[in-house]
Amino acid sequence: MWKLYVLRMDDGSLYTGITKDLERRLEEHRNGDGSKYVRSRLPCKMVYTEEHEDMSSALKREAEVKRWKKAKKERLVKNG
Repeated sequence: MWKLYVLRMDDGSLYTGITKDLERRLEEHRNGDGSKYVRSRLPCKMVYTEEHEDMSSALKREAEVKRWKKAKKERLVKNG
């Protein structure tokens, strides 16, 4: 299973990504080995996840969520 995840950064911003191994990816982010965006805004906290059957559907969902304004992402996190 693929997972879409949303992290809340120390500055309050939200980061969206996908992975097959959520624990490993979160550890990479927390160690500063993830994306530049996350690395420059640590610490971070996992605030939302959802499962997808395959990489294709996870990528499509990630692209969709990344296009949203922050208010809509906040509603996703809140209502998750």
